[in-house]
Amino acid sequence: MGRVYLVGAGPGAPDLLTVRAVRVLESADIVFHDALVSPEVLRLIARGAEVVDVGKRSGQKLLTQEEINALLVSTAASHETVVRLKGGDPLIFGRAGEEIEALREAGVDFEVVPGISAAFGAAAAAGISLTDRRAASQVVLSTFSRGTQNTAFDWASITPATTLVLYMPHQAYREVAQRLRDAGFPDDLPCVIVSNATTPRQQIRWTNVAGLAHQEKLPAPALLIVGRVAARKVREIGAAFWQREPGPATQRASVS
Repeated sequence: MGRVYLVGAGPGAPDLLTVRAVRVLESADIVFHDALVSPEVLRLIARGAEVVDVGKRSGQKLLTQEEINALLVSTAASHETVVRLKGGDPLIFGRAGEEIEALREAGVDFEVVPGISAAFGAAAAAGISLTDRRAASQVVLSTFSRGTQNTAFDWASITPATTLVLYMPHQAYREVAQRLRDAGFPDDLPCVIVSNATTPRQQIRWTNVAGLAHQEKLPAPALLIVGRVAARKVREIGAAFWQREPGPATQRASVS
């Protein structure tokens, strides 16, 4: 039986992959990749390897997660090196937990190869720091989804010293802006949208909570960074920038 590698493809630029990730791709027998893995990274896969797209297109999944889990287990019986290639880091919103559990239950050997998360790639592309002793002492990573989630997002954890990174805001900027307002975010709180970070297709939009609803929709993969660190000049953002009275909406809400 072979080994399954859960590999992080990073934010898009092929030279941002780890050395281990490149070695695994160059020796792969079969690769199951997500839709948002950049074409530049896909070109690093060994020429003789079988490449299977198991990603999501326009909200439609080619395969269910359960089918992907079964494929990883079954192909490990006939291939020496099986790769599950995911954008960013496989352990952050990559459903790696479900795949790890399936592989463990089937007795399949596996290894996780970390990658640079999209949050770090986007922040680097925008030239901002997710933490800053003058403005932000904590970072919260979340997703924006209309679907049902088992755990509601805890808005009470968001403080003036928090940087919020929303993965997969899709094109629902107006809805995202309204959710932020409902949660007590001030209209002039800075935001930055980064699309296709670190690739030749990269786009960056600077705005704030009020202007977010009117922004041109950017292509996926994209994420939204909200907080004082998203200001062009963080030193001009004082501690009194965010002043709000806690209420039900700010104590707990859900972005699902």
